[in-house]
Formats: sequence, C-alpha cells, structure tokens
Amino acid sequence: MSSNDEVDGWIAQLMQCKPLSETEVKKLCDKAREVLMEESNVQPVRCPVTVCGDIHGQFLFRIGGNSPDTNYLFMGDYVDRGYYSVETVTLLVALKLRYRDRVTILRGNHESRQITQVYGFYDECLRKYGNANVWKFFTDLFDYLPLTALIDNQIFCLHGGLSPSIDTLDHIRSIDRIQEVPHEGPMCDLLWSDPDDRCGWGISPRGAGYTFGQDISEAFNHNNGLTLVARAHQLVMEGFSWSQERNVVTIFSAPNYCYRCGNQAAILEVDDALKYTFLQFDPAPRAGEPLVSRRPPDYFL
Repeated sequence: MSSNDEVDGWIAQLMQCKPLSETEVKKLCDKAREVLMEESNVQPVRCPVTVCGDIHGQFLFRIGGNSPDTNYLFMGDYVDRGYYSVETVTLLVALKLRYRDRVTILRGNHESRQITQVYGFYDECLRKYGNANVWKFFTDLFDYLPLTALIDNQIFCLHGGLSPSIDTLDHIRSIDRIQEVPHEGPMCDLLWSDPDDRCGWGISPRGAGYTFGQDISEAFNHNNGLTLVARAHQLVMEGFSWSQERNVVTIFSAPNYCYRCGNQAAILEVDDALKYTFLQFDPAPRAGEPLVSRRPPDYFL
C-alpha cells in the first residue's frame, strides 16, 4: 500500500471520529515531523485560504469544506477542553501530512507539555489509550509546529499576539522554535499575548505574554508592510471580533466553548483578491454526547 493510501485510510477513519492505534499515531507523528521541520517560523501561505482560530477538540469541516478542496490555516489550540482532542489533532496532522501545501497548522499555547497536563489532553490520551505514549508523540511533535504564517505577504497570522522583543518578521524567523513553549520571551509572547484598549505594552492577566495597544499593532503592520494581524486565543461571542481600528482581528472557531459558553464560532475566508468573508456557525448536535453533570469552575476559561 502506498503511503498516500495509508494516510487516506487514516483520514477516512478519523473523519468518523474513530482514533488511530498507538502504532499508527507514532508512524504519523514521525512522518509529520519531517514535513514540519522544513517549514519557517513565518510560514508563507497563498490565498484563497480559510483561516481558523481555536478549535479545542471540535471538528469544523462541514462548515468550511473538506480538505483538500479548501486551503486551510489553523492558528493553534487543537487540544484540551473538548471531548475529541485526540481525534481532532490526529486528523489535522494527517491532513498536513497528506496535503502539506494546502494545510498549515500553527502552534498555540495549548500545544505544550505543561498546559496539556492540566487542561485535558493528557488525561484524554490516558483514557483512550491506557498510557501516555500518544500524548508524548504529539507533544514532541508540537515543538516543530511553525509559530506564525503570512498570507500573500499581507495578513500576519498567529495564535496569540505581538511581543516587545519583536519589531520585524525577520526577528521571528531567527527564533529557535524547536522547544517547549518558554515561560517568557518572544516565542512565549507570540502564543500568549492579547490586544488591549490601552496603548503601549501592558502586563498580561494570563501570567504570560503581554497586552498590546493599537499604537503597537499599527506600527508593527506599517513597519512590515502588513494590512492585518489575524489571531485567535480569546473567546469572542460572535466568533470573530475586529479591534484596534481593524489592525487586528480575533477568530475563535470552537462553538459553545467548554460545552457551556453559548458562543458562536467563526472562520475567515480570504479570497484571491485578499477580500475577507467570515462564516459564523453554531455547534453541531453530537451523537452519544457524554453528560457533564458538574459545571467546571469559571477559572478554567
């Protein structure tokens, strides 16, 4: 069987929300690592492309169209908090392996060993496989995910936000990304920072990254010839939210986040002329959905 046939079989199985075996996951991650190693910290992407924010263990191909018919750019946070993190991240990695030029997967702050041990992915791997091997295969692979992407040299995409240590895209290109997400510094900031109504840099309430004002995003976009920063990382009730005089847009693609927030989700379609369209959607009903009897405490959000 050719390797494409094998990966196609994995994708078909995962589309039915059936996990791969541990051996298959190891094989998938080993092959995907070779693909991701070749990508830049600022990975170039051509339009048309569909841009997705946090998905946290929820599928969205019914909304956006199947890969490879649609080019996809995912801005991180594939795992934790959803019931299907294992299947979701396995599918995305399989799609990346099969359609490497049409699927781009960036790193989010949840693609980390430390965060996944707290917010669900580690426990889900233990529950579904009986050991932590699959968790280790994926968290080792996460170290290779690109940090940011650049659509047609104009739309800068990343999970979190800007950094006081970074003025230019070349600064980002020079980061050694093959490591666990650090607690501070430019790589940390790209995955953790948030836009804010106040000007300048601020201390982030998250305990990592910074807040940045409109003056910062305007200067960054101007200095780098950008029209827009597209990012994820924050729950927005309509699924997308413009900020900072349309210098920044936040996209969140997990509907009814944590199965209780009641938010819509959205994806951004960028056409050949770099024109934007947002598609908003509500959660799909799920067969055999596990009953959640106790409400998770608020600070988990």
